[in-house]
Formats: sequence, C-alpha cells, structure tokens
Amino acid sequence: MAAGSKDRLGELLVRENLISASQLMKAQEASRKEGGRLSTNLTKLGFIKENELTQFLSKQYGVPSVDLSSFQIDPEIIRLIPEDVAEKHCVIAVNKVGSNLIVAMSDPSNIFAVDDLKFLTGYNIEVVVSSEASIREGIATYYQDESLKFNEVLADFEDEEVEIIASEEEINAAQLERASEDAPVVKLVNLILLEAIKKGASDIHIEPYEKNLRVRYRIDGVLHEQMKPPIKLRNSIVSRVKIMSSLDIAERRLPQDGRIKLKYGKGQDMEYRVSVLPTLFGEKVVMRLLDKSNLQLDMTKLGFEEKQLKDFQHAIHQPYGMVLVTGPTGSGKTTTLYSGLAELNKTSENLSTAEDPVEFSIGGINQVQMHEDIGLNFAAALRSFLRQDPDIIMVGEIRDFETAEIAIKAALTGHLVLSTLHTNDAPSTISRLLNMGIEPFLVASAVNAIVAQRLGRKICQECKVEDKVSVQNLLDIGVNADMASGMKAFVGKGCKACGETGYKGRIALYEVMVMKDELKDFVLNGASTSELKREAIRLGMQTLRMSAIKKISEGVTTIEEALRVTASDTN
Repeated sequence: MAAGSKDRLGELLVRENLISASQLMKAQEASRKEGGRLSTNLTKLGFIKENELTQFLSKQYGVPSVDLSSFQIDPEIIRLIPEDVAEKHCVIAVNKVGSNLIVAMSDPSNIFAVDDLKFLTGYNIEVVVSSEASIREGIATYYQDESLKFNEVLADFEDEEVEIIASEEEINAAQLERASEDAPVVKLVNLILLEAIKKGASDIHIEPYEKNLRVRYRIDGVLHEQMKPPIKLRNSIVSRVKIMSSLDIAERRLPQDGRIKLKYGKGQDMEYRVSVLPTLFGEKVVMRLLDKSNLQLDMTKLGFEEKQLKDFQHAIHQPYGMVLVTGPTGSGKTTTLYSGLAELNKTSENLSTAEDPVEFSIGGINQVQMHEDIGLNFAAALRSFLRQDPDIIMVGEIRDFETAEIAIKAALTGHLVLSTLHTNDAPSTISRLLNMGIEPFLVASAVNAIVAQRLGRKICQECKVEDKVSVQNLLDIGVNADMASGMKAFVGKGCKACGETGYKGRIALYEVMVMKDELKDFVLNGASTSELKREAIRLGMQTLRMSAIKKISEGVTTIEEALRVTASDTN
C-alpha cells in the first residue's frame, strides 16, 4: 500500500464499525511481526471478510469492484504489466479500451502504483477493486502460463553439461560443487522452490530412481507429480540443495538435515526444512515448507466442533495435568499445540517447549531444539525445564518410557504439560502409555484430555456441486438412519482454481476425549481400547468419523475424503 494508506484504511474501517480498534491493533502488530499488508492480516485473522473489505473499498473510493474468478482475461492484456510489477503492487490487468487500461487493485488509494503503471505501459489507468487473494491467485494462474515453465528451464541444459557419478566412484567435491553452480541448475532449483509456494504445496519430494528422476509436490495432503528432470541432473540438483542448506555435499552415505531460507516478492520469505536420505539409486530430498504467514494460531478456525473446542480449551486452562494430541505425521498436531500455546502465552506464565525440530518461533515462549548427538533429548530437556520454574511445558513427542515418566510426574506436580504421541485415535493413546510402562493410576491421575486429529481436503468452492449419493452410501460410512434420509453431500467438479482436483485447502477433523471420572475408573480397572472408546462415545465424545460426517453434511468435505482419512467406528 502507499505510504500512510495502511493507517488510513484501518482508521476508515474502525470509523465505519467494520472492525474494532483492538482488532486493528492486532492486525497492525501481525503486519509488523510477520510482514504482509494490513488488509491481508485483517482477513487472515477473521476480523473482516474479503468480500466485505472489497465492497467497502469500492464504495469508499468510488470505483467498481470485480470478481476475477468469473471471467477469463486475455493473455495479451496480462502481458502489458510485467509479472514483477504485478507482484510488487498486487495488481492485474483486466481489460483494454482504446488508450485506457483497466487494472484490478487491492488498494485503490495507491497513487504511486497507478503512476508506475501509467509510465510502464503508456496507457491511462482505470482502477477497479478486487480482493488481494483473488489478485494473487490471478497472478499465479495467468503469469505461470507465460513465464516459469519447467520445459524452458530444462532446455538450457546440454547433454555434455553434467555427468552422472556412479555410486562406486570417488566423489570429486569441487567438481560436484562447480556443476551445482551452473546457471541452469541454479535456475531449475529456484524454480522448484518458487513453484511449490505458488501451488500451495506443503512438501517437495525430489526422488531418484534407476532410470529417471521425479519431482512431486504434496498439495492439500496428496502428492502430485510436477516434473521429471533428466536423470543426469540428480547429483547436481541434490548438491545445489545441499549448498543452499549448508550441508556436506561430499557426504552421500548418511542422512543429513538442514534449512533453507528463501526471500521472494516484496518483504516475503519462506523457510524450507530439508531432509536428505541415501536411497538405492541416489539421494532423495524432501523439503517441508514452513510458512509462518499461514500459521493458523486461532483455534476457533482449525476445525473443532463447538463442544470439542470447549472441551479442549477447558483442558488446557487447567492449572496442571497433561493434554495429549495424537495422529500420524503431517496431521496438524504441531499447529493444534501452537494454537493452544498462543492462547496460554501470557506475561504471567513461563512457557518452555522441547521440539525436534522447532518449526516456527513464537515470541514469549522459550523454545529448545533437540540435539540427540550431544545428549539433548526430550527427557534431558524436560529435566532441565523442571529446574527452570516452569508453568507450562510442551514436549514435542513422547517416544519412550523415560520421557513419559518425567512428563507424567511434571503433570502431577503442578505443571501443565502438552505433548504428542503417534496413535490411531484418542482411546488407544491410553494403551500406548500403559505399554510404555506407565502405571494405570498415574495415567488416570495425570491426563486431562486426549485429542486425535486428521487433515481432510476441503471441497473447492468455485466448482462445488451436489453429489448424488444413495441413503445406503451414507449408512455405509456410519451416518445414522434418521440423518441419512435428508442429508446432502457435495463434491468438486474440478476447475482451474483447484488444479482440476475438486479440492482446495484442508480442514482438521478432531476427536476430543476428556478424561472424566467414569473413564478414569475404566483405566484403573484395565479396560481395553474398544471398551474405553464405547464408554467415551456414551459420555459424548465425537469420533474422527463422526467429525468427518458433520463436515460432509456442512458441505465442507466429501465422502471420499472421510473414507481416506478416518476409520469406521464399528469393527
């Protein structure tokens, strides 16, 4: 936005009672800490909807508003504004009438952007207003077709440029480094990293096989093949990634871990957690994208049902005890824990976390990175925390008896302990703790609540249509007969906005088991996992499958997703 327009926009929104003064302060603080425009942070924090903001700007500045998703823009018109300028000012050319160029902007008050565009294009600029999200999406969609193409980058390589190093040969590190610094290799790796951001990927997989090399992106929890570079480039690409993440390029026999921090756009950065693993035909690289700007710390927006949210909040606001979050890798456990910590993060409390790795840094919380090679593991960190006058402790994961024992003792001696386990559902977590060697009376006394979760893909709102399913289909997934007779289900047909998948974005599905007295008695009496589950459901627990069914009935996700990420409640 133009200088001073951020503050002016905020003041105008407060004056019109569209947001409160405290909400404006929170959004301004988010802009200072994490970057991004004030309007972006206002919508991200849920203080105002994008369409409300667009309508307000349209009315305030007397310019029309447009919905970019409702029409196709001519590529010739798109090309009138260079991509870097479109990114810088968050604008996109929409139409051309004579000597006038109609440009969609998220901030119509930005006269500097208008002057810049007039000078660059030679046209008179007519402004229309659209939401920042839809403009960014338009830039990603339209300019992708015009500029960054993998084939164009790969065309820069010549057959003799890079040689494959056979696995049994001695590695010439200097030669490998020179090959990884070749302009086409640098351009290709940068392209892989940037395209992942544009496509909203959570992970990048670079996988070598005997006769080919494959690059895949995990988008909304599902892997999609992106490109197949020539197999001769495998060592150069891996070496380039290693150099960027400060790893040893000569070591190809052992796993390595590192990080890349990439700056892109204006004031934006992305961190990649890099893992290199030796496989049969070379080193596989997996990069996890850590986008702090997209970290959702407002637990009301994570996917909890109303009762589940109340139960979870009640559990984390207890003065002591243990709250466990369970689920497979990549199911959003860390985000749920961080959202809980964000709510508990007050100047009156001492919060310490032991993490492996520390994914995001949060102000006001003492975060400790584990280093197993020097003996700093979860158990060692926990012991140290207990000498640091703690109020709230987060342990990244309970993996063994030692860590579990110390965590349980901390929970029983006046501390609130948050942690994760890898179990299939909430009731089976009890069995996991008992199998580790923790006594039943300690488990019953210490645990406040157990949360199991999964991430399901959301239906794309642009191509959402009703799904013609039979009552029997609904009964088969666990919908009760009364609900099934009048229930509607939806699917996404597939469109440009969602990459023809029918899905865009993800929502968490939760199962919150509060350790009520009846359940504690079951634990003390040695009840099985199935008995605990039946009792928990009787006491009002909503299972993962029930949570998925609720999301299906609300038109948020599909039957296919419910079957993919949740198990049946009946054996």
